[in-house]
Amino acid sequence: MRFRLTDDQRALRDGLREALARRFDADALRAAVVAGTEGAGASRHGMGDGCTESEGAGPGGDGGRRVGRAGAGGRRAGPTRTYEARRTAVPPRLDRALWRALGDLGFFALRLPEADGGVGLGLPEAVLLFEEAGRALVPGPLVATHLAAGAVPGAATGETVVAAVDGGLVEWLGEADVVRGDATGAVPLRSLDPLTPLHRVPAGRAAPDPVAVLLTAAEQLGTAGRVCELAAQHARAREQFGRPVGAFQAVAHLCAGILVRAETARAAVYAAAVTADPADIAAARILADEAAVRGARDCLQVHGGMGFTWESEVHLHLKRAWVRTQRGGGITESEEALAAALSAESA
Repeated sequence: MRFRLTDDQRALRDGLREALARRFDADALRAAVVAGTEGAGASRHGMGDGCTESEGAGPGGDGGRRVGRAGAGGRRAGPTRTYEARRTAVPPRLDRALWRALGDLGFFALRLPEADGGVGLGLPEAVLLFEEAGRALVPGPLVATHLAAGAVPGAATGETVVAAVDGGLVEWLGEADVVRGDATGAVPLRSLDPLTPLHRVPAGRAAPDPVAVLLTAAEQLGTAGRVCELAAQHARAREQFGRPVGAFQAVAHLCAGILVRAETARAAVYAAAVTADPADIAAARILADEAAVRGARDCLQVHGGMGFTWESEVHLHLKRAWVRTQRGGGITESEEALAAALSAESA
């Protein structure tokens, strides 16, 4: 089978990348992270951003107040705040203007029929857009709102933010207008990702939606591709002992491993988007999770201590990738689904 993108698919992908570069670039990402520490805690103590531990997710202490050290201008924030300041940090707020802009671009209505006001495209095109969203670390319940288009009024246009119970977790519960699934008794969690507040719900786990799993794999693929770019850029630019660090074998091998895993995952994710087969989706998810998490960790290794600084986006990719691995029942669910499919084929 040939999985080469058509001209229209490349134009769709490039159009969203350009739009996100204008609306949610690296400076906007840092500002969103920094904004999570502003408010009660920062003003009360008169200290700059400096929280190093995540706090409870959601209202009253939300997901990942591990917040950035630099604002949009890249300036260093003040000294580390006290534990009391971290406890009073406010939850991250969803950028509603960005959400509506995504709706205007057809991000949420992409797979709706044109007769219903949608774009009328398919799963392969949705995968391309979610890959770009993952690459840019766009915050918010993208998958849940996309899947709700056509079923929940306003979801297709971005006017309504939809969250969903997924494997006992809910992302962005406090900012959602509509929650799909039973979120009764939701308890806020400490989120590793400063831009993904989390709640745990006591309701039983439902079977994961294969489309949601695939779109999450596409986001992971976006992270894998982005950290590959960042690792290669740093390996070329950073010099040690009079040579680019990429000239050293250990660093070169790390970069090569990141690339191989990313391209292997890309082939699997694109193939699953074409076949929509549950076994293919499970395999794509496994490979994409590995490419994102291991790629981000190796990218941190290439950057050294610089990768852990708040001026760098590398650690944010790793944290988001870790959070995504918990969606759809976790990677174990995909491993079991793939094993069952292979067993059935061999029987």
